[in-house]
Amino acid sequence: MKPLDGKTAIVTGASRGIGKAIAQRLAADGARVVLAARDAAALAEVADGIGEGALVAPMDLRLPDTPAELVRLAMGRFGRVDIVVNNAGATKRGDFLTLTNEDWADGYALKLHGAVRLTRAAWPHLTAVRGSLLNIAGTGGRTPGAEFTVGGSVNAALLSFTKAMADNGLRDGVQVNAVSPGTVRTDRFAKRLATLATERGIAVEEAEPVFVREARVTRVGEPEDIAGLVAFIVSPGGRFLHGALIDMDGGSTKTL
Repeated sequence: MKPLDGKTAIVTGASRGIGKAIAQRLAADGARVVLAARDAAALAEVADGIGEGALVAPMDLRLPDTPAELVRLAMGRFGRVDIVVNNAGATKRGDFLTLTNEDWADGYALKLHGAVRLTRAAWPHLTAVRGSLLNIAGTGGRTPGAEFTVGGSVNAALLSFTKAMADNGLRDGVQVNAVSPGTVRTDRFAKRLATLATERGIAVEEAEPVFVREARVTRVGEPEDIAGLVAFIVSPGGRFLHGALIDMDGGSTKTL
């Protein structure tokens, strides 16, 4: 028997990167997974790799009514929601004075407001089965940087939201936690690495050791690293974790 047999998980941002790895790992551990993102073709490819236990939900969670629609879709197909992983949302990096009001609004629209709305819509169903809510934030929420003013503030808000919902979870029997990944090997990181290589006049394969050394981390993470931690947290063995804000970042977070 697998640890998540009979469970249903909603994973947002599931078309690539960390979200894709989380969905694949939860499915491997027995869960039926609802894959949400805007890229229908990419979601279909992920679902094909998982099999019949995957439901594709190509949706824009920035839109106010979409999170509730996603929950209705999950309930209609599987009859229950046991796990919600709020992973969707990328924010624009750059010098503060170059970031527009639209950049700020878009950064909050998906990663924070989308997560809040999905949590609200799913909460009664999570309560009914004593389920799990897991928010994927980011290390910028605790260690802000000048090039990450939007992302850092959004992640800080998501961490605060996690702590507040953990209190509600005590009342309603829902496990609530957050994971903050550090630098992980995704498409976004590949672009950052290419930029670093250009700036330093070195080959891309030479840029990663430079990045690791200057970032003072053990290595660049893999999406599967984050997925493994998520799978443990929402498994029966991880239920004692509650209200936890966990950094999985190779040591990049230096603050207490």
